[in-house]
Amino acid sequence: MLSLELSPLAWIVSTCLFGGVMSVMIAAFFALNAQRKWVPMLVSYAIGALLAAVFLEILPHAFEVAPSVEAMTGTVLFGILLFFTLEKLVLWRHCHGDHCEAHAIHDEAHCPDVKPKQPVKFTAVTQVAPNISAQHHHHAHDDGRSGMMIMIGDTFHNFVDGILIAAAFMVDTQVGLVTAIAIIAHEIPQEVGDFLILLHSGYSKKQALLFNLFSSLATMVGGLLAYYALQTVQSWVPYILSLAAASMLYVAVADLIPGLHKRTAIKDTFMQISLIFLGVASIGITKWWLEG
Repeated sequence: MLSLELSPLAWIVSTCLFGGVMSVMIAAFFALNAQRKWVPMLVSYAIGALLAAVFLEILPHAFEVAPSVEAMTGTVLFGILLFFTLEKLVLWRHCHGDHCEAHAIHDEAHCPDVKPKQPVKFTAVTQVAPNISAQHHHHAHDDGRSGMMIMIGDTFHNFVDGILIAAAFMVDTQVGLVTAIAIIAHEIPQEVGDFLILLHSGYSKKQALLFNLFSSLATMVGGLLAYYALQTVQSWVPYILSLAAASMLYVAVADLIPGLHKRTAIKDTFMQISLIFLGVASIGITKWWLEG
């Protein structure tokens, strides 16, 4: 058992490192054991967890420490436009690569400058069936765009978590421990959602685990920066939180929710709504339990 006589810096380093890795590993246990065919439906849970994290956890905290409400809402607006621009740049890059020919068969409007090398004949089902199969496989994920966006937002969020942990330990060791436990607990359901989004975006289980572990290192970076420059770094917190909220909101609303509309059966719709509410409830119950 660690002695409470450790220096604040030692506590910050150990809790940021251990807490980040532990939350990722616990989330990985739940998310990576799900069967691959379940992932598209479980993305509904991820949507609920993301929206709840934004509206119940991140934005309320940002408003508490913000210089003004307008500054925070303006930062969220800027963040949404920023992530839209980033995603368009990713699409532009793909549209100048090999993928564009596959897109041209599906919809030439996505990349009008590129034409398929061979004409597509629609007179025989046997001639178009292979192309349909290839398109279905290609569109089974989004070339990693949602995963990339969610990793950016989660890295911002983890950075702020590190700042909060450092600030708490610099006040008192017990306050720091309670804060670290609370942050780890509320991270787990959100990390599960992040894993599911990465898998849905086409990443392998190994890649999803490595990217989440790498993102968790931002907690350490935030903690160390806060320790050495607490006052300066704390002034960044509301803006970083707002950017994190913008990225999560953009991924949920712009990238993930439209995909749910492709499954219109009553059974699928009911399952989607149920899992979205389950995602919201998991964040809400965790928040209520920690504050209760």
